[in-house]
Amino acid sequence: MKQVLTIAGSDSGGGAGIQADLKTMTAFGVYGASVITAVTAQNTLGVQGFETVSIDLVAKQLDSVLSDLKFSALKTGMLATSEIIEVVVDKIKEYQVDNLVVDPVMVASSGDILLAEEAITTIKEELIPIAKVITPNLNEAKVLTGRGIEEEVSLEILASELHKLGCEYVLVKGGHQSGEIARDLLYDGVDFIEFSAERIDTKDTHGTGCTLSSAIASNLALEYEIKEAIQRSKKYITEAIKAGCKVGQGNNPVNHFADRKNSIGDFSSSSLKLNST
Repeated sequence: MKQVLTIAGSDSGGGAGIQADLKTMTAFGVYGASVITAVTAQNTLGVQGFETVSIDLVAKQLDSVLSDLKFSALKTGMLATSEIIEVVVDKIKEYQVDNLVVDPVMVASSGDILLAEEAITTIKEELIPIAKVITPNLNEAKVLTGRGIEEEVSLEILASELHKLGCEYVLVKGGHQSGEIARDLLYDGVDFIEFSAERIDTKDTHGTGCTLSSAIASNLALEYEIKEAIQRSKKYITEAIKAGCKVGQGNNPVNHFADRKNSIGDFSSSSLKLNST
Protein backbone atom coordinates (compact mmCIF):
# COMPACT_ATOMS: atom_id res chain seq x y z
CA MET A 1 0.00 0.00 0.00
CA LYS A 2 1.28 3.46 -0.91
CA GLN A 3 1.97 5.73 2.07
CA VAL A 4 1.33 9.48 2.27
CA LEU A 5 2.24 11.91 5.04
CA THR A 6 0.28 14.98 6.09
CA ILE A 7 1.99 17.72 8.10
CA ALA A 8 -0.73 20.05 9.33
CA GLY A 9 -2.93 21.24 12.16
CA SER A 10 -5.69 19.36 13.91
CA ASP A 11 -9.31 20.47 13.44
CA SER A 12 -11.39 19.49 16.47
CA GLY A 13 -14.51 19.77 14.33
CA GLY A 14 -13.18 17.10 11.98
CA GLY A 15 -13.83 18.96 8.73
CA ALA A 16 -10.39 20.26 7.79
CA GLY A 17 -6.72 19.85 8.68
CA ILE A 18 -5.32 16.48 9.70
CA GLN A 19 -8.77 14.95 9.97
CA ALA A 20 -9.79 15.90 6.43
CA ASP A 21 -6.40 14.79 5.10
CA LEU A 22 -6.63 11.30 6.58
CA LYS A 23 -10.22 10.85 5.42
CA THR A 24 -9.19 11.81 1.89
CA MET A 25 -6.21 9.47 1.88
CA THR A 26 -8.43 6.64 3.06
CA ALA A 27 -10.90 7.39 0.26
CA PHE A 28 -8.10 6.99 -2.30
CA GLY A 29 -6.85 3.76 -0.79
CA VAL A 30 -3.48 4.99 0.47
CA TYR A 31 -2.11 4.74 4.00
CA GLY A 32 -2.09 8.13 5.71
CA ALA A 33 0.25 9.14 8.53
CA SER A 34 0.39 12.51 10.25
CA VAL A 35 2.59 15.07 11.94
CA ILE A 36 0.56 17.59 13.92
CA THR A 37 1.85 21.17 13.99
CA ALA A 38 -0.97 22.86 15.89
CA VAL A 39 -4.14 22.02 17.77
CA THR A 40 -7.21 24.13 17.08
CA ALA A 41 -10.44 24.62 18.98
CA GLN A 42 -12.68 24.70 15.94
CA ASN A 43 -16.16 23.86 14.69
CA THR A 44 -18.41 24.78 11.77
CA LEU A 45 -18.83 28.29 13.21
CA GLY A 46 -15.14 29.16 13.23
CA VAL A 47 -11.84 28.87 15.06
CA GLN A 48 -12.12 29.68 18.74
CA GLY A 49 -8.41 29.28 19.43
CA PHE A 50 -5.26 27.34 18.64
CA GLU A 51 -1.86 26.50 20.08
CA THR A 52 1.18 25.43 18.13
CA VAL A 53 3.08 22.26 18.95
CA SER A 54 6.64 22.77 20.23
CA ILE A 55 9.42 22.73 17.65
CA ASP A 56 11.05 19.81 19.46
CA LEU A 57 7.92 17.68 19.29
CA VAL A 58 7.29 18.53 15.63
CA ALA A 59 10.86 17.41 14.87
CA LYS A 60 10.43 14.20 16.88
CA GLN A 61 7.19 13.40 15.05
CA LEU A 62 8.92 13.90 11.73
CA ASP A 63 11.90 11.75 12.68
CA SER A 64 9.59 9.06 14.01
CA VAL A 65 7.51 8.57 10.88
CA LEU A 66 10.14 9.43 8.27
CA SER A 67 12.68 6.98 9.72
CA ASP A 68 10.19 4.11 9.66
CA LEU A 69 7.60 4.54 6.92
CA LYS A 70 8.29 4.84 3.20
CA PHE A 71 6.30 7.78 1.87
CA SER A 72 5.54 8.17 -1.82
CA ALA A 73 4.17 11.70 -1.30
CA LEU A 74 3.49 14.23 1.43
CA LYS A 75 1.51 17.41 1.90
CA THR A 76 1.78 20.39 4.18
CA GLY A 77 -1.13 22.39 5.50
CA MET A 78 -1.21 24.67 8.54
CA LEU A 79 2.40 25.24 9.60
CA ALA A 80 1.69 28.32 11.75
CA THR A 81 5.22 29.71 12.34
CA SER A 82 8.55 30.25 10.60
CA GLU A 83 10.26 27.92 13.06
CA ILE A 84 7.91 25.05 12.25
CA ILE A 85 8.31 25.64 8.51
CA GLU A 86 12.09 25.55 8.86
CA VAL A 87 12.16 22.23 10.74
CA VAL A 88 9.73 20.72 8.22
CA VAL A 89 11.92 21.81 5.32
CA ASP A 90 15.05 20.46 7.01
CA LYS A 91 13.47 17.04 7.63
CA ILE A 92 12.05 16.75 4.10
CA LYS A 93 15.53 17.41 2.73
CA GLU A 94 17.20 15.10 5.23
CA TYR A 95 14.94 12.15 4.40
CA GLN A 96 14.71 13.03 0.70
CA VAL A 97 10.95 12.67 0.35
CA ASP A 98 9.55 13.41 -3.13
CA ASN A 99 6.16 14.66 -4.33
CA LEU A 100 5.65 17.49 -1.85
CA VAL A 101 2.26 19.20 -2.18
CA VAL A 102 2.17 22.57 -0.41
CA ASP A 103 -1.20 23.97 0.60
CA PRO A 104 -0.14 27.39 1.93
CA VAL A 105 -2.79 27.64 4.64
CA MET A 106 -3.02 31.21 5.88
CA VAL A 107 -6.64 31.94 6.69
CA ALA A 108 -9.48 29.58 7.66
CA SER A 109 -12.68 29.69 5.61
CA SER A 110 -14.22 31.49 8.60
CA GLY A 111 -11.67 34.30 8.19
CA ASP A 112 -9.53 33.35 11.19
CA ILE A 113 -5.77 33.89 10.71
CA LEU A 114 -3.79 30.64 10.95
CA LEU A 115 -0.29 31.79 9.97
CA ALA A 116 2.10 34.27 11.56
CA GLU A 117 2.80 37.08 9.11
CA GLU A 118 6.58 36.61 9.16
CA ALA A 119 6.06 32.98 8.17
CA ILE A 120 4.85 34.03 4.72
CA THR A 121 8.42 34.93 3.78
CA THR A 122 9.68 31.57 5.07
CA ILE A 123 7.10 29.73 2.96
CA LYS A 124 8.19 31.65 -0.13
CA GLU A 125 11.92 31.31 0.42
CA GLU A 126 12.24 27.81 1.92
CA LEU A 127 9.14 25.65 1.44
CA ILE A 128 7.83 26.51 -2.02
CA PRO A 129 11.20 25.95 -3.77
CA ILE A 130 11.17 22.25 -2.76
CA ALA A 131 7.54 21.64 -3.72
CA LYS A 132 6.27 19.47 -6.56
CA VAL A 133 3.12 21.57 -6.66
CA ILE A 134 1.63 24.38 -4.60
CA THR A 135 -2.15 24.83 -4.31
CA PRO A 136 -2.97 28.38 -3.17
CA ASN A 137 -6.49 29.71 -3.45
CA LEU A 138 -7.00 33.10 -5.07
CA ASN A 139 -6.49 35.10 -1.87
CA GLU A 140 -3.44 33.11 -0.81
CA ALA A 141 -1.94 33.60 -4.27
CA LYS A 142 -2.43 37.34 -3.95
CA VAL A 143 -0.78 37.42 -0.52
CA LEU A 144 2.16 35.33 -1.72
CA THR A 145 2.71 37.72 -4.65
CA GLY A 146 2.50 40.81 -2.43
CA ARG A 147 -0.94 41.93 -3.55
CA GLY A 148 -3.97 43.12 -1.64
CA ILE A 149 -6.96 40.80 -1.38
CA GLU A 150 -9.21 43.28 -3.23
CA GLU A 151 -6.79 43.73 -6.15
CA GLU A 152 -8.02 42.42 -9.49
CA VAL A 153 -5.46 40.16 -11.15
CA SER A 154 -5.68 37.20 -13.52
CA LEU A 155 -4.95 33.63 -12.53
CA GLU A 156 -2.34 33.54 -15.32
CA ILE A 157 -0.34 36.39 -13.82
CA LEU A 158 -0.54 34.95 -10.32
CA ALA A 159 0.54 31.49 -11.49
CA SER A 160 3.44 32.92 -13.50
CA GLU A 161 4.75 34.95 -10.57
CA LEU A 162 4.37 32.09 -8.11
CA HIS A 163 6.20 29.67 -10.38
CA LYS A 164 9.25 31.94 -10.18
CA LEU A 165 9.52 31.05 -6.49
CA GLY A 166 10.97 27.69 -7.54
CA CYS A 167 8.26 25.03 -7.39
CA GLU A 168 7.71 22.61 -10.27
CA TYR A 169 3.98 23.33 -10.68
CA VAL A 170 1.52 25.96 -9.50
CA LEU A 171 -2.20 25.25 -9.20
CA VAL A 172 -4.07 28.50 -8.48
CA LYS A 173 -7.59 27.75 -7.29
CA GLY A 174 -10.14 30.23 -8.59
CA GLY A 175 -13.07 29.14 -6.49
CA HIS A 176 -13.29 32.58 -4.85
CA GLN A 177 -14.01 34.20 -8.20
CA SER A 178 -17.57 34.94 -9.27
CA GLY A 179 -19.39 33.26 -12.13
CA GLU A 180 -21.10 29.98 -12.91
CA ILE A 181 -17.83 28.12 -13.59
CA ALA A 182 -15.21 27.31 -10.94
CA ARG A 183 -11.86 27.61 -12.70
CA ASP A 184 -8.46 26.40 -11.49
CA LEU A 185 -5.25 26.98 -13.41
CA LEU A 186 -2.14 24.77 -13.52
CA TYR A 187 1.18 26.22 -14.72
CA ASP A 188 4.48 24.43 -15.29
CA GLY A 189 6.54 27.41 -16.41
CA VAL A 190 5.55 26.97 -20.06
CA ASP A 191 1.91 25.92 -20.46
CA PHE A 192 -1.32 26.84 -18.72
CA ILE A 193 -3.86 24.06 -18.20
CA GLU A 194 -7.34 24.94 -17.04
CA PHE A 195 -9.54 22.70 -14.90
CA SER A 196 -13.13 23.87 -14.76
CA ALA A 197 -16.37 22.62 -13.28
CA GLU A 198 -19.83 23.98 -12.64
CA ARG A 199 -19.90 26.12 -9.52
CA ILE A 200 -21.90 24.56 -6.70
CA ASP A 201 -24.21 26.94 -4.85
CA THR A 202 -23.36 26.14 -1.22
CA LYS A 203 -21.63 27.63 1.80
CA ASP A 204 -20.73 24.18 3.09
CA THR A 205 -17.16 24.14 1.81
CA HIS A 206 -15.18 23.72 5.03
CA GLY A 207 -12.02 21.71 4.35
CA THR A 208 -11.98 22.02 0.56
CA GLY A 209 -8.37 23.18 0.34
CA CYS A 210 -7.07 20.51 2.71
CA THR A 211 -9.08 17.86 0.90
CA LEU A 212 -7.94 18.83 -2.59
CA SER A 213 -4.25 18.98 -1.68
CA SER A 214 -4.47 15.62 0.12
CA ALA A 215 -6.21 14.12 -2.90
CA ILE A 216 -3.44 15.39 -5.19
CA ALA A 217 -0.75 13.95 -2.87
CA SER A 218 -2.60 10.63 -2.79
CA ASN A 219 -2.82 10.47 -6.56
CA LEU A 220 0.84 11.38 -6.99
CA ALA A 221 1.66 8.56 -4.58
CA LEU A 222 -0.43 6.26 -6.77
CA GLU A 223 1.90 7.29 -9.62
CA TYR A 224 -0.52 9.37 -11.65
CA GLU A 225 1.07 12.10 -13.74
CA ILE A 226 0.37 15.61 -12.43
CA LYS A 227 -2.47 16.52 -14.81
CA GLU A 228 -4.35 13.29 -14.20
CA ALA A 229 -3.67 13.52 -10.46
CA ILE A 230 -5.29 16.95 -10.41
CA GLN A 231 -8.20 15.92 -12.64
CA ARG A 232 -8.98 12.92 -10.40
CA SER A 233 -8.69 15.14 -7.33
CA LYS A 234 -10.96 17.80 -8.80
CA LYS A 235 -13.59 15.18 -9.58
CA TYR A 236 -13.37 13.92 -6.00
CA ILE A 237 -13.67 17.35 -4.35
CA THR A 238 -16.53 18.34 -6.64
CA GLU A 239 -18.55 15.30 -5.58
CA ALA A 240 -17.61 15.87 -1.94
CA ILE A 241 -18.85 19.47 -2.08
CA LYS A 242 -22.09 18.44 -3.78
CA ALA A 243 -22.87 15.93 -1.03
CA GLY A 244 -21.70 17.94 1.98
CA CYS A 245 -22.01 16.93 5.65
CA LYS A 246 -24.78 18.69 7.58
CA VAL A 247 -23.24 18.26 11.02
CA GLY A 248 -23.12 21.74 12.57
CA GLN A 249 -24.75 25.15 12.72
CA GLY A 250 -22.29 27.02 10.49
CA ASN A 251 -20.36 26.33 7.29
CA ASN A 252 -20.32 22.56 7.19
CA PRO A 253 -17.56 20.34 5.78
CA VAL A 254 -17.46 18.45 2.52
CA ASN A 255 -18.39 14.78 2.47
CA HIS A 256 -15.18 12.78 2.04
CA PHE A 257 -17.10 9.57 1.45
CA ALA A 258 -19.84 10.95 -0.78
CA ASP A 259 -19.53 8.08 -3.22
CA ARG A 260 -18.06 4.93 -1.75
CA LYS A 261 -17.88 3.30 -5.16
CA ASN A 262 -15.96 6.16 -6.72
CA SER A 263 -13.85 6.68 -3.61
CA ILE A 264 -11.97 3.48 -4.36
CA GLY A 265 -12.49 3.52 -8.09
CA ASP A 266 -11.77 5.56 -11.16
CA PHE A 267 -11.84 9.35 -10.98
CA SER A 268 -10.30 9.85 -14.42
CA SER A 269 -13.58 10.07 -16.31
CA SER A 270 -15.61 13.11 -15.34
CA SER A 271 -17.55 16.07 -16.63
CA LEU A 272 -14.68 18.37 -15.74
CA LYS A 273 -13.27 20.34 -18.63
CA LEU A 274 -9.52 20.21 -19.17
CA ASN A 275 -8.10 22.89 -21.45
CA SER A 276 -4.54 23.69 -22.48
CA THR A 277 -3.93 27.37 -23.15
